[in-house]
Amino acid sequence: MRSKATLVTVIELLSVLVASCAPAPTPTQAPAAQPPATQPTAAQAATQAPATQAPPTEVPATQAPAVQAPEAIEVGASIPLTGKFGSLGTQVKPGYEYAVKAINDAGGVYVKEFDKKIPLKLTVYDDESDPTKAVSKLENLFSDQQVVAYLGGAGSDMHAATAAIAEKNKVPYCGIAFALWKIHQQGYKYLFSPFVKSPAQGEDVYKYLNAQIPEGQRPTKVAVFAEKTDWGKELGGLWKDNAPKYGYEIVDYEEYAPGTKDYSDMITKAKAAGAEALFGMPTQPDGVAMFKQMVELGWAPKFSLIIRAPENVKWGETLGKNGDYVTIFPGWHNGEKFPGVDELNAKYQAEFGRPADLLTGPAYACVQILANAIEKAGSLDRDKIRDAMAATDMQTVIGPVTFNPDGTGNVMDPLIQWQDGKLQLVAPAEQATAKLAYPAPPFDQR
Repeated sequence: MRSKATLVTVIELLSVLVASCAPAPTPTQAPAAQPPATQPTAAQAATQAPATQAPPTEVPATQAPAVQAPEAIEVGASIPLTGKFGSLGTQVKPGYEYAVKAINDAGGVYVKEFDKKIPLKLTVYDDESDPTKAVSKLENLFSDQQVVAYLGGAGSDMHAATAAIAEKNKVPYCGIAFALWKIHQQGYKYLFSPFVKSPAQGEDVYKYLNAQIPEGQRPTKVAVFAEKTDWGKELGGLWKDNAPKYGYEIVDYEEYAPGTKDYSDMITKAKAAGAEALFGMPTQPDGVAMFKQMVELGWAPKFSLIIRAPENVKWGETLGKNGDYVTIFPGWHNGEKFPGVDELNAKYQAEFGRPADLLTGPAYACVQILANAIEKAGSLDRDKIRDAMAATDMQTVIGPVTFNPDGTGNVMDPLIQWQDGKLQLVAPAEQATAKLAYPAPPFDQR
């Protein structure tokens, strides 16, 4: 019995001795559970991310996506396609449309903000030569189409009304077919016009006459028929002020209200004063009525500068030979030697059976300028487009164009003349398609 008890005691002592030699577990740390063999540990997930995973500095996947590019760049125009300025507006509209098509056929306008070309979408309204309706149309284009730019209509009265809306809405505005300089002196920042203004027209007629007609043969006695409008007063006053400087005399100065039917008293006074030249700016209906009465009263000035009225083919169709010899300052002629003119003429010829009309070129140039500005801006932000338009320096179908701080354009001022039922470019000499026909014979000898 004693031997058995002794053996048990020895075994117990050895067990205690072995247990005392083993390291004790840390009491505050629980043993980590081992994840399944197919799942990485948390540490591995943090340090062994897949190569395609976005680094911590990139935009999280939950952030809203970038703004998508629009399907089209919205541009709008209110144009007098009917009414007293209809003969002008019908020339402007094709210019806009042809330029938009040419740009879209090439893929559209590249906009860096979206890194792609986007087509232009042009919306056109007929304002019926009514300034109030034109204002309403531009407001509709702003609220409904949310246009990034306006393309102007035709006629100084119309632009005077619509340019103010462009300024109010802070929408870039490119307009032609108006010479009123006063609009540009109101501090507008969104108005741009690649079209000759009154200060140039008030002098260029005298410069061209002196350059092409020998002294002693010039029509130095001038009658002015000024329309009772802001532009009529502005340009008529400039012709009067500049005459003495170039060796001319205003022997008769008449004013009339738009829409006047009887010009006989004005014509009789000019004839009695010995006027050899006539300067005026009537709309086409007024100008046609004026010249028909001049024929009846037998007064044919040696030289006539009649702005607006003769700028449409209907002048020649209506007056025939009695409409010849009249000159115009329309801003362009299809015989000019600038890139793109031949292509524009070919398209116009295919649709209308004649080369491009006088105001079609300047209208086309407006779209060229706008597209260039959008590309330079790299954005559809209106203010950025406006700033890019102000910095314009480019070649167009009307020649090189830059803008002054007041939005007036530095452009060529071509003098055009009706000869044998066709419009010829007679100045400047380096662009001319024909020489100035002078003097104009009496109506009954044509």
